[in-house]
Amino acid sequence: MTPIEYSVFLTSVLLLFAILASKASSRLGVPGLLLFLAIGMLAGSDGPGGIYFDDAFVAQAVGVVALALILFAGGLDTNVATARQVLGKGLTLSTLGVLLTAACVGGFATWILDISLLQGMLLGSIVSSTDAAAVFSILRSRSVSLKRRTGALLELESGSNDPMAVFLTIGMIALLAQPDRSPWSLLTLFVVQMSIGALAGWVVGKASVHLLNRIRLDSDGLYPVLTLTLVLFTYGGTALLGGNGFLAVYLAGILIGDGDFIHKRSLIRFHDGLAWLMQIAMFLVLGLLVFPSRLPSVAGAGLAVAFFLMFVARPVSVFVSLALARMSLRERVLISWVGLRGAAPIILATFPKLAGVDGADELFNLVFFAVLASVLLQGSTIPLVARWLRLDVPLVRRKQYPIEFVPPAKSRSNMFEMQLPPDSPAAGKQLVDLKLPKTSLIVLINRDDDYLAPRGGTVLQAGDSILVLAETQDVPAVRAIMGLLAEEGAED
Repeated sequence: MTPIEYSVFLTSVLLLFAILASKASSRLGVPGLLLFLAIGMLAGSDGPGGIYFDDAFVAQAVGVVALALILFAGGLDTNVATARQVLGKGLTLSTLGVLLTAACVGGFATWILDISLLQGMLLGSIVSSTDAAAVFSILRSRSVSLKRRTGALLELESGSNDPMAVFLTIGMIALLAQPDRSPWSLLTLFVVQMSIGALAGWVVGKASVHLLNRIRLDSDGLYPVLTLTLVLFTYGGTALLGGNGFLAVYLAGILIGDGDFIHKRSLIRFHDGLAWLMQIAMFLVLGLLVFPSRLPSVAGAGLAVAFFLMFVARPVSVFVSLALARMSLRERVLISWVGLRGAAPIILATFPKLAGVDGADELFNLVFFAVLASVLLQGSTIPLVARWLRLDVPLVRRKQYPIEFVPPAKSRSNMFEMQLPPDSPAAGKQLVDLKLPKTSLIVLINRDDDYLAPRGGTVLQAGDSILVLAETQDVPAVRAIMGLLAEEGAED
């Protein structure tokens, strides 16, 4: 067997095990990302797999590309109307909150590990970002969701705080490499990186919607290739200009997702699947990179950092950042506890290794252990804490309909899914008696996992999920007839 054939087969086996692990995670009550890491560690040089992998550059390259694609997919699927309601709080958490977390952990690490303040701040910067994908995958596995405002805030924070963590990590490495450099120079670097990143993301996001609607590709299969190219172009081009590429791709994803363009649903599904592939690949590679035999030596320090991060640094950053926000104590407590660490800190821990920072290997192992502790303790208790604080709601899984409507560019009509509440005034009425707007049409009804072709005499029942084709301006009227509150919004 040739090396390339062996590599392809081995990759497929690891991916297959990871997919099966994601299915088993809900039954075992263990976060899927932890199983992905475990598979990588078992396949590595210290495990029965015996695959020797100690290339931090390859691991970092895979991680950076994967993180960019994951952030883009998260932005693409963001509900802009909901995110706008928590925009101020989310941006405060993703900037000031990250800075406070890094400062708290940095000071604690300096004291307990007997290292310099800059080395402590480097550690704090690396572990300062949170992982929304991990949080919501854990909740979905338990069929639990969070109340709308809380969930939206956590999603926006986690999607937007990676750029700040990357900036702080690179900044601390620069200060360690150039001791004579003024810390205030980082302020100028911050303004430049974030400004270029925001501008690039805005330009690409706006231009991409026009491009998708006007390029008229001959094959539908080229549209996913085009959007993938746009992600790589946005990240790489922004980084070459000296901007923050992660901020650019996340903002571009939000702006593209908020627009109307051809093949929108299929492209969102493509990037969601690609994000899952990247998440699995990222955790497998990071699992391969770590040597489990080296973890016991940092277990004590790793646990101390992880517990300080969970019980002190994160709550302090949340309560200070949201001091002026109109939120209940229960919401603040939940947001403090849901600061789950994920792949980003492990990826950032490869930066000091490549930069030749003293003690980089021990730092990587320490971060890896702290992330494991965070995932094990916080990840397994998030649903319980959400229920205890009464901020959980049942997870409503969207039904998969056998038809798909792809509106042309600038179309005034779209297809919307609506579910009739128990007290809907439309329940028990025939469709012909609903007096729907003339430009709206009920296309399909889902009842008890069965599909009904609607007719004028079809009687609606509470709990029915219906697909409505209507002009956007008539959607509020349709929702009122169905007994749905306007602020619940319609998902297309």
